[in-house]
Amino acid sequence: MNDSSWGAPGGTDRRGPDQGPAPAGPAYDRHQAAQTRPMPIVPDVPAGGFQDGHGRGAAHQSGPLFRDETPHEHPQEPMSSPTPPPPPAPTAPRQKKSAGRDLGAAIGVGVGLGAVIIASLFIWKPAFVGVIAVAVVVGLWELTSRLQERKAIKAPLVPLAVGGAAMVVAGYVRGPEGAWVAMALTALAVLVWRMTEPPEGYLKDVTAGVFAAFYVPFLATFVAMLLTADDGPQRVLTFLILTVVSDTGAYAVGWRFGKHKLAPRISPGKTREGLVGALAFAMAAGALCMEFMIDDGAWWQGLILGLAVAASATLGDLGESMIKRDLGIKDMGTLLPGHGGIMDRLDSLLPTAPVVWLLLALFVGTG
Repeated sequence: MNDSSWGAPGGTDRRGPDQGPAPAGPAYDRHQAAQTRPMPIVPDVPAGGFQDGHGRGAAHQSGPLFRDETPHEHPQEPMSSPTPPPPPAPTAPRQKKSAGRDLGAAIGVGVGLGAVIIASLFIWKPAFVGVIAVAVVVGLWELTSRLQERKAIKAPLVPLAVGGAAMVVAGYVRGPEGAWVAMALTALAVLVWRMTEPPEGYLKDVTAGVFAAFYVPFLATFVAMLLTADDGPQRVLTFLILTVVSDTGAYAVGWRFGKHKLAPRISPGKTREGLVGALAFAMAAGALCMEFMIDDGAWWQGLILGLAVAASATLGDLGESMIKRDLGIKDMGTLLPGHGGIMDRLDSLLPTAPVVWLLLALFVGTG
């Protein structure tokens, strides 16, 4: 470097850290001092120096600090180009919606159950009453078993099974009065039966027992009471068709168009679009059934019946979903491949039975 780089007007000497002590007097006369260039202010450098982009100490960040500084004294590292952003990760292909069950097994089991129901329904009415009683007993076994496994609730199965089967028969033979009497006697039997065990948990056990008696056999009794009319098989078949069509419409429309959840905390798979599908399918099927299958029925009555069935079937499905979520299980059983347990098929049928019985009684009577 030439010495003029370190001159400053007014005799102020700003020297670099490596130049040694300053001279005792002014290095130049006034004429020369006037021609010197002012030195740029050097920023204070902390101990260790500046850190460049690679973590190394550096006296400056870009270019020579002084105008007469040559590149070979302080070589400047080339500025690194900005790192290009990483390429976007390839998006995973959208997976197709799945039914979540073995559809082949589900269809096969459904066809088999349908054949048994139709055969018993139109060949001999008491045989269909026996089918209802068997379904009730199996449903009670599934429900009480899950309560004991998941919640340590011991609802007594023996009085429930005997009273439930008797309840169905009483409803078929004696009508609503017989069903209510059998229900009361079953609840009393549950209370007495549980007394044979220690008192701890008595209240929750008998409460669960009375709930099970009402939820499964008492509601199923209305199916048996539908059968007592002259066109009883047609009424039961209408009840089954509307419930199945409602479930099918909800599944088909919800699977294809469902975007808005109906009750995400209870059943995440159900959508509002599916509910619309259930209503539309059930109302159309109701109009056809009432017009062509029910004696003295009218198509407009079928619209009302279909609307009520879609609502009750949806609420029944949500009700059992609430029970299963409380128990922390997916299905009530594994008896029916592709379907789960008997209770997983009765969930929408049970609360729909009294609705259909009541509306048909209002529209065309009970005879």
